[in-house]
Amino acid sequence: MSCVGKAAELRPTEALSYKMVEDELALLDKSINEFWNKFKSSVSDTSCQMMALRDTYKDINKAFTEISRQNKLIQEKKDKLLKLTIEVKDKKQELEVLAANIQDLKEEYAKKKETISTAKKASEERLKRLQESVDLYKERLGLEIRKIYGDKLQFIFTNIDPKNPESPFMFCLHLNEARDYEVSDSAPQLECLAEFQENVRKTKNFSAFLANVRKAYSTMV
Repeated sequence: MSCVGKAAELRPTEALSYKMVEDELALLDKSINEFWNKFKSSVSDTSCQMMALRDTYKDINKAFTEISRQNKLIQEKKDKLLKLTIEVKDKKQELEVLAANIQDLKEEYAKKKETISTAKKASEERLKRLQESVDLYKERLGLEIRKIYGDKLQFIFTNIDPKNPESPFMFCLHLNEARDYEVSDSAPQLECLAEFQENVRKTKNFSAFLANVRKAYSTMV
């Protein structure tokens, strides 16, 4: 028997109650369907939001990774720049020190050049005076000086013997290891030559030494 036929057989009060139950069941079923549809929609929206959040997270993570990489590159460049700055500063200091050293060398060279120039002038002046003395000795005293073997100087006097002006009277002179005057090879032999040698070592007066030797040769004649 169908529900409608069964309901027709029910009394009016029972039929009303049954109708209310059916209405409530239909309403409940409708509510369940609406809840389910909303739930599915909500789940779908949540899924979409989760996917969007996941994509956003990926983008953020990618951006963060890129930023980190850029920061690392920037830091490396800053470190290199700092190193180059320090190297340039060190090179600048080295150049300053080098320039100062070069200036000191220039000044030292200028001083040495001036000293050498002064010494050269003084030496030239002494040589000039010595040459004048030699010329004077040669002209007036008949003295000739020759450089011979063994770094010796040979002194030859003439114009001593009036009978034979060209007759030579000579001796040799050199500096020994102690840098003292040492006389040798006198001809004719002078007995007082050793005494003259000691005197010139003490006084360093070589002109007086030559004058004494010539006087001794003259006395001998």
